[in-house]
Amino acid sequence: MPTLTAVRPEGQAALKTAITAISTALVCVATMAFIINVPATRGYFNLGETMVYTTAILFGPYVGAIAGGLGSALADLLVDPFYAPATLVIKACEGFLVGWLTKKGLKAQPGLRKGLTITMAFLSGSLLASIGARYYSGPTTLTLGPFELEGFVPVSLWVCLGVALAIFITALGFSLEPEAGWLVLSMLLGGSIMVMGYFLYEFAWFGWAALAEVPVNIGQVSVGIMVAMPLTRAVERRVPGLRQA
Repeated sequence: MPTLTAVRPEGQAALKTAITAISTALVCVATMAFIINVPATRGYFNLGETMVYTTAILFGPYVGAIAGGLGSALADLLVDPFYAPATLVIKACEGFLVGWLTKKGLKAQPGLRKGLTITMAFLSGSLLASIGARYYSGPTTLTLGPFELEGFVPVSLWVCLGVALAIFITALGFSLEPEAGWLVLSMLLGGSIMVMGYFLYEFAWFGWAALAEVPVNIGQVSVGIMVAMPLTRAVERRVPGLRQA
């Protein structure tokens, strides 16, 4: 299969436009399609972060910013317009930072990559396990498109997912993708913008009650990393040279 870098110069602009439009739609759909409501915190998380991170890693900071900001804001307009203005700015900054840091990481010293990979694997796995076990376990309502299902999420599920994520990142960094640790760090730093941005926006309206949503948003970042890491790897295997397009 020819790489996308083989596209003629006159077709690059059209290709970028198409990629941006598709990425924006994917972010919007991912944000709306899968929502887990948590009665204990009256919050929820969605899978929007997975596509924000994926598009930013694969296509760079500008596509990440447009798709992340516009796609997420469109979803908010359809689900909860109150957050749309903040989402447009917050998710655009998040997508831009992840894409920008990803490109910078490609130039990082190889000697630093293994240590960074181990550190990020432990940190991301611990975040996913601890936040999931504390805030997303127990009775919950799962919204999948137009359907709602009542269910129970055990603590053991999040512990297993956290361990699996840590093992996956470590294996990926040591065997297949040396910059795996940097990719995780990029997503964590981008996610911190999302967590802080929504806290400040909610604090302006609701005061210290906004603290209740911080763990929910951290959990969303953790799940985003868990899905985006294997997803970007799978897409790159199917379309060689995609990240340089």
